[in-house]
Amino acid sequence: MKLLVVGSGGREHALAWKLAQSPRVQIVYVAPGNGGTAQDERLRNVDITDPAELADFVEKEHVAFTLVGPEQPLAAGIVNVFRSRGLKIFGPSKEAAQLESSKDFAKAFMKRHNIPTAEYETFSDAAAAHAYIDAKGAPIVVKADGLAAGKGVVVAMTPEEAHAAVDSMLADNKLGDAGARVVIEEFLTGEEASFIVMVDGKHVLALASSQDHKRLLDGDKGPNTGGMGAYSPAPIVTPQLHARVMREIIQPTVRGMENEGIRFTGFLYAGLMIDANGNPKTLEFNCRMGDPETQPIMARLKGDFSKVVEMAIDGKLDSVDLDWDRRTALGVVLAAHNYPETPRKGDRISGIQAETDSSVTFHAGTTLTDGKLTTSGGRVLCVVGLADSVRGAQSVVYDTVNQISFDGMQYRRDIGYRAVNRKQSADKPGDKH
Repeated sequence: MKLLVVGSGGREHALAWKLAQSPRVQIVYVAPGNGGTAQDERLRNVDITDPAELADFVEKEHVAFTLVGPEQPLAAGIVNVFRSRGLKIFGPSKEAAQLESSKDFAKAFMKRHNIPTAEYETFSDAAAAHAYIDAKGAPIVVKADGLAAGKGVVVAMTPEEAHAAVDSMLADNKLGDAGARVVIEEFLTGEEASFIVMVDGKHVLALASSQDHKRLLDGDKGPNTGGMGAYSPAPIVTPQLHARVMREIIQPTVRGMENEGIRFTGFLYAGLMIDANGNPKTLEFNCRMGDPETQPIMARLKGDFSKVVEMAIDGKLDSVDLDWDRRTALGVVLAAHNYPETPRKGDRISGIQAETDSSVTFHAGTTLTDGKLTTSGGRVLCVVGLADSVRGAQSVVYDTVNQISFDGMQYRRDIGYRAVNRKQSADKPGDKH
């Protein structure tokens, strides 16, 4: 069978890589793909991004089903286009994707359905937004309502930072339509986790837990990014917390969408903040798998992923069981010079290692020109290592990272530190409540 993955990032490379492992899959097309998918003989890049043209391609090539990676085509209605032509596709409709494409829609939805989240207000008037910040103080979080490619969230530690974020989005129109409205919400403390499930409209199948690292620099310092690394499983997501998130957040979301006449299908990602007492709140929803969480999750998934997606499209997720590699998978993102502000493109990349049982490198912002691999985006590569412990996975991945080079390469050296600290605390002798 032939399959299509829509997108060009590290998430899409990992999804296509996993799908291509199925013995029943002949070829996985990736539209438009990247330098890494161009080098894999099981994958084939397709230089098409328009939804209607992609649907034409699927019909012409007799593609069995399509899997959508990034948020932009979902928000633009690619699922609606494919379904109107009777083509199998896994992802949410344009209406369902509002859970991600509009922060205001998502927050109002959570409020209606009693899903735990931070308190908030939405503003399109700068003066009213400034007054709200003055009343609430800092720290406080300012979010662009629309899609802003990971650049629409400002965690303001001072009132001045919050006012500047409002001016940038509402007054200076720095984010265009995405920032025409802003959501200002309370600052939540605790530990973040990524909770990702597959939904077929009615049934929910949870994927392995994961945790990503949003800030650019070690110790969670520096600006927010799209994600500098992730690991799976995340020890903070205990079986008890898992059950609670399913009961209080995921199931009410799927039921709530259905009750409002919007059937949700696709990946649903709840970004969680877990406080010191273990109470989860929803920071945001994504209607896709996370990036870089997808890379370690796919590295751990065993079995035929193409069958899982097919069952999801057919509404049969209740009869699927997933099997996971018992090892920890840890992914480290290698980013371009001056990421996340104005990442430089065109730097030659060398030293990428061949895939092994314990290491695989996924491409994101790369392009292959005349056989030469160069940087073409902010997050360039995600190197994943697998081992029996977080520390072991760190050792594998950083050994691999040390072989790779390109001018201006930057990466964090502490991915997984929270899990390591958690284990050290648990291993300390003494009173354990």
